[in-house]
Amino acid sequence: MEKWSTITLARFACLYAGAIWGIFWIPVRAINDAGIHGLWSSAIWFAVPTLLLVPFAIYRWKSIRAGGLNLQITAFLSGLALLCYTLAFLYTDVLRAMLLYYLTPIWSTLLAASILGDKITVERVFAIMLAAAGMLVIFGLGMNLPLPRNVGDWMGISSGIIWAIAIVRIRKHQSLSAIDMTIGFFFWSLVVASIVCLVLMNDETPSIPQLYSIIPWLAAFMILFVIPGAFTSLWGPKFVSPGLASLLMMTEIIFGSISAALFADEPFGQREIIGILLISSASLVEPLRDLANSRSTKRVQSTSVKDQNTR
Repeated sequence: MEKWSTITLARFACLYAGAIWGIFWIPVRAINDAGIHGLWSSAIWFAVPTLLLVPFAIYRWKSIRAGGLNLQITAFLSGLALLCYTLAFLYTDVLRAMLLYYLTPIWSTLLAASILGDKITVERVFAIMLAAAGMLVIFGLGMNLPLPRNVGDWMGISSGIIWAIAIVRIRKHQSLSAIDMTIGFFFWSLVVASIVCLVLMNDETPSIPQLYSIIPWLAAFMILFVIPGAFTSLWGPKFVSPGLASLLMMTEIIFGSISAALFADEPFGQREIIGILLISSASLVEPLRDLANSRSTKRVQSTSVKDQNTR
């Protein structure tokens, strides 16, 4: 019962993490509206949670050191994936970036099969097809998946591949602390983002007044949503297969569509509703199969006990 409870909680954690990443565009856009260049907005976005987590880093220093290179590599990859995803929006269309990133269930399923020995089930293939159909419906692209054409497209598809590698590592090294990975996740994202900004946009460093205007509400947003979302996105995949974790995190598209309609006057109609239903169905395929298998097993065990009692 305890194992099933942990797996169920991990699945909900992945769903929650995807939902949080579905609204992360809100502070990014607000930072841009404050007059801060897109590249620097990503650095600031990562700097705030990094600074907020400094006390936890000091308190957990021994644990972080004990995690060794495996912890740092996993944290670096997960942070790099989010940074690439964030930067992809600057150099390509938002819809193309999201579509190319959310080929992740394919990469994670293939990597898990080759590295972890996970089986590629019929249910998994069906769930991926449902999710892909949902994306295509929402984004209005028919059956034409976008192929990478520019640097933004390549960053979008690279972010998905890097994240797939990261969650396979999370699954493989389950002993790594999700708290320590969360700290490293933001730290390494900040390091790489800062290097990119200093190299490409050194002459557009944000001013102190600009920073003062966004830091208070940005810190609150990070504490309430982003840091818990990052933690759950690194904790959940420890107990869920990488392919399923990627499918569950596609709630990002659902919450992204809804939040864009509410706060950015983006269209939301029949097409979006159908797409959301398809993506939601994809996330339920394997949990429902497991539930059916569990009930079937209990029924067989109950019948066996009755037969023994009859004898």
